[in-house]
Amino acid sequence: MEFTKVGNMQHLGRLLEIDDSSLAWVLRLGLHGLHAQLQQALKTATTDPGSSACQELLGELEILLAQTSRQESLSKDTVLSTEDDSSWADVLEPVTVGELRLKHIGEALVADRELSNYIGQYQFNSTHDADLWNEMQRLLLRVPEKLTHVWRERMLVEASKVGAVAEGRSLSLPFTRNESLYPGLTGTVRATGLCLSGEVDFDQRLMVEKSDRELDLLAGVVSIDLKFIELDSSLHHALKSVDRFGIRSVNLEPEKSKYVTALIDRFKRVQATVDADPVIALRARLDLDEAIHSLVYLPTCDRYSWWGKLQQEARRTLDTAVERVRIAGYRVQIRPLWGTYADVFSWSKDDLQLDIGGVRGEVSACLRVYAKINDEVFPGRVLFRSS
Repeated sequence: MEFTKVGNMQHLGRLLEIDDSSLAWVLRLGLHGLHAQLQQALKTATTDPGSSACQELLGELEILLAQTSRQESLSKDTVLSTEDDSSWADVLEPVTVGELRLKHIGEALVADRELSNYIGQYQFNSTHDADLWNEMQRLLLRVPEKLTHVWRERMLVEASKVGAVAEGRSLSLPFTRNESLYPGLTGTVRATGLCLSGEVDFDQRLMVEKSDRELDLLAGVVSIDLKFIELDSSLHHALKSVDRFGIRSVNLEPEKSKYVTALIDRFKRVQATVDADPVIALRARLDLDEAIHSLVYLPTCDRYSWWGKLQQEARRTLDTAVERVRIAGYRVQIRPLWGTYADVFSWSKDDLQLDIGGVRGEVSACLRVYAKINDEVFPGRVLFRSS
């Protein structure tokens, strides 16, 4: 039997986005139930021929629910009738939406002067507490981890004051290890957390299976990037092959499609050159590394934030490729470009100047490392803060 494919669940998304819709509320409850049932079934059906398709469906449901999540708890003034189970008028009573319970946490977050250099003059876009929780937590992934830990504890304390407590339910992103990025909430506010999982398949567009090879880490980073592009409207790209003259938001088309296509193509080139000539393989690695590091926030992330450390983890895989080139008899030099811009600009080309974040006169982000193979030079590329 053949089934006609429906593109991207667009009709589900349209209904879920309608504010104060009783039908959207019922649909959301049903999708949460379906997600939980499928997730539980997968634990005991690992050899089922439909397990791979089921995992992909779970990923689509998680993104859909995260993007359109709304406050699921009923207000204190909303009462469901228990006397007449057949009364749809009671079941479909809309959720009363008042002022955001977590609004004061967001206000304190953006008012913190210590954070302002990392997040700029940020304004929250969320209209529901579940979305606001995720937006605040994603913001903390961009700041130094020590500062993140302080704020995350403070946010949990403040959330508990309005009846919301941490819970383990999380959206899982594919990676090579399990790692909790931030918790969800239950109680008066129900929000999904975020985690990395070694049990979730990589983005299906990469067409790669986990094999415990070094390629897995790159596949994980690229999969995370692709997920974040869908989840976080604050992301930009500065990929030279797509647009050499500026930094563009990936929240808008056609920039989003162009960057995503370039990122996936560069990963597939690395995949295709794993066993090729080591110089060809290194060039492909350099191009992919540039694409990964060209996905940026404005202001740029701190190097010791979760996001910054993830990018550095991807860049360290260049060491293996460089060593293979050296074993093959080539002279090779790789140099990440950091520090004062005046000291590195001779190693780079087509750099872009910023007027926010970072330290004046210094490199804010190394988009591409400088490389030299024998006598062939591959200039680096940076974002730098104006003096």
